[in-house]
Amino acid sequence: MRFDPSVDYPLGRKRPELVSTPGGHGLDEVTLDAVRGGTIDAGDLRATPETLRRQSAIALAAGRRQLADNLARAAELSNVPAETILEVYTALRPHRSSLEELEAWATRLESEWDAPRTAAFVREAKDVYAKRGLLAAERAPV
Repeated sequence: MRFDPSVDYPLGRKRPELVSTPGGHGLDEVTLDAVRGGTIDAGDLRATPETLRRQSAIALAAGRRQLADNLARAAELSNVPAETILEVYTALRPHRSSLEELEAWATRLESEWDAPRTAAFVREAKDVYAKRGLLAAERAPV
């Protein structure tokens, strides 16, 4: 299916055939009756990596680089377990991780979950934290 990010927005209205649930249901199948009937479950209410990548392309075509980057990272993270995402989030809080720990997270994101954009984001945070004294063993002046 041909997709043009400059004209296919909003995706759900202009190209609904390109939007599906993680379970493979079409957008038109996502209804309250389907949820009540058990055809659609909570897992089917999430965006798929493909949809997120398309939304990223739409944002980029509209000149919204930061949104495009965020959506591209979301596409990468869609297959990462929620517990792992929470662990990475906690590791990224100021004074929680060392340089080595943040690098280890970046490496895992790349090697275990094929998330190079998110790994680059963690590495960027690592560098900023090092410059600003926000690593685990460092304390900012009070």
